[in-house]
Amino acid sequence: MNISKRVVITGRVQGVWYRGWTVQQAQALNLSGWVRNLSDGRVEALFHGPSDKVDQMVDACRQGPSAARVGAVDWETTSETPAGGFHQRPTV
Repeated sequence: MNISKRVVITGRVQGVWYRGWTVQQAQALNLSGWVRNLSDGRVEALFHGPSDKVDQMVDACRQGPSAARVGAVDWETTSETPAGGFHQRPTV
């Protein structure tokens, strides 16, 4: 069953290749969605795909790339269904 989760990551997650890492990880899991920086220093992402793969991606976000220092990963299930593919969006 496919699900969507919106995730917000806090900590030292900007300027450490977090978005690029997220794109690579999500594409490797064949997820669709997006990732972007937020102007307050957090990173936000939407992951859509099989529930086990989405959960695997959310768990991976707790670690992130080696230079990141993740403080928290908050998520919620959403009904949003992104277009195919996974990409990086501009900062908001």
